Amino acid sequence: MRKPKFAYVHLAACSGCEISFLDNFEKVLDIMDMVDIEYMTLIMDNTEIPKVDVVFVDGAACLQSKEAVETLKKARENASYLVAWGGCSTTATINTFARGGQLPQPQHESYPPIHRLVKVDAYVPGSPPGPGMAYNLIKALVEGDLEYLKYLSSYSVGGFACGCDLWKDIVENSLCIGCGACAMACPTRAITMVLGRPNVVFDRCVKCGACYAQCPRSFLPTAAIENMMKKLMEE
Repeated sequence: MRKPKFAYVHLAACSGCEISFLDNFEKVLDIMDMVDIEYMTLIMDNTEIPKVDVVFVDGAACLQSKEAVETLKKARENASYLVAWGGCSTTATINTFARGGQLPQPQHESYPPIHRLVKVDAYVPGSPPGPGMAYNLIKALVEGDLEYLKYLSSYSVGGFACGCDLWKDIVENSLCIGCGACAMACPTRAITMVLGRPNVVFDRCVKCGACYAQCPRSFLPTAAIENMMKKLMEE
């Protein structure tokens, strides 16, 4: 079978998400076995985004930059499946507060999340996302793991989830394993681990959804969990 073709597009962001992608270390070789990397400026000298099966878009596209907007639209046009990779692409994060008037491009002032400009197929928030998310997502795409992918296909993991969802869905259902992934992913440091459980400072929470998306237990099949809890209650 033909290996899927992969591209990585970097827009307005700090490169942390790109570095996180490469921080898979030896698993990068596994990723390269699963997909053919056709475009990624950090590791190859390409100037045009080719036709690919999957594209990761890292960063926000400035509305005052014709080049950035055209690059994003070209990525969407040339890819069958587009992933918003990292906080800046899913929610725009700190870019949201850009007001322009800053050198070297004082006119750059509008950085919406990319789903405002193009159709997004999967959202992976986090500043940056954990390296394992890249490997897991690409593996799920290659293997057609729809159960895993459906949890990333909704914008609910990139703008409307918050620390309270961790408690309601994870901690209160005895699913938390105390790994600290939620605290690591939080871009505003609203979460600290206290006695093995996430402690959320809600005044800092910006509802980016990064904590929920990074929680390894948030991807468990909810229906199966509910049935299990019902059986335990009946017993």
